[in-house]
Amino acid sequence: MSEGIPCLWMRGGTSKGAYFLARDLPADPAARDALLLRIMGSPDPRQIDGIGGADPLTSKVAILSPSTRPDADVDYLFLQVFVDRPLVSAAQPCGNILAGVGPAAIERGLVSAQDGETPVRIHMLNTGEVAVARVQTPGGRVRYDGETAIDGVPGTAAAIPLIFQNIAGSMCGALLPTGRAVDVIDGLACTLIDNGMPCVVMRAADFGLTGEEDRDTLEAREDIRRRLEPIRLQAGRMMGLGEVAEQSVPKMILVSPPRRGGVIATRSWIPHRVHASIGVLAAVSVATACLLPESPAAALAVLPPDDRFLIEHPTGAVELFLERNSDGSVRAAGTLRTARKLMDGLVFPA
Repeated sequence: MSEGIPCLWMRGGTSKGAYFLARDLPADPAARDALLLRIMGSPDPRQIDGIGGADPLTSKVAILSPSTRPDADVDYLFLQVFVDRPLVSAAQPCGNILAGVGPAAIERGLVSAQDGETPVRIHMLNTGEVAVARVQTPGGRVRYDGETAIDGVPGTAAAIPLIFQNIAGSMCGALLPTGRAVDVIDGLACTLIDNGMPCVVMRAADFGLTGEEDRDTLEAREDIRRRLEPIRLQAGRMMGLGEVAEQSVPKMILVSPPRRGGVIATRSWIPHRVHASIGVLAAVSVATACLLPESPAAALAVLPPDDRFLIEHPTGAVELFLERNSDGSVRAAGTLRTARKLMDGLVFPA
């Protein structure tokens, strides 16, 4: 390890993280996590002695390896490295970091690039599901520049469509783990839902919020955080996730009426910091909640005439495409992300 560890530092969607090959890290999870804490510089609010960006959105890790199943090309394990705690969590997937997995797998030789476009089937080890990323590869090389813009990221880049299938109950075993579209926790109506990401969806108004507050304003509201955490702990048990005090799921989502032409507006806690936007798979879960008549989200949502769902967040909106069965249930979801290679080299742990 003293000679350095090969590392790709990439932006994936609205997140940023370190992409490693599994063979370059310790096989023992405890040793691996201890190493990643040193690499990122955690625990420290500034992550001053590591490569982390002092924010949950920039303290993420993707570990790639050849696929262990015939219907996928690459295995992808997502790890959230906590900033101010000595904790590394594999308790959730990440749809933003996922956007960089296809390009990284090609860059590292796990997938052979085709001329034009290369589909990469990604086995998400956190949930066991397979997603497909379509990476632009003119001349057999990954193209990062392009004309696609996503909210929360300045400028434009090459589009990377992502398709998710069979993600209902990804971690909880069922779309609605309690069997109900609405549960009451601490007197508040909640939808406990898992369509790719376990989420607790509640009305912002029930917390005295308009839903228009920016991230900095919400970060300063310690009273909101104190109300959310007991609900999250109870919801975790009700969703079959067990004791979640040291886990990064479920995500806490406060919803309000849309204001910029979307389906619904969101403010997300992940789970203790406020998200600058919203995770891709969390957005899928929220969009699905909007289709449940009893859900707190349904009464606030403005449903689109087609399958294009814009989920508003503090810095814009996430665009989703939902494929639905004849009964209205969600069969598959897709979104458009971008990614960019920022650095390729060796990282040196302390």
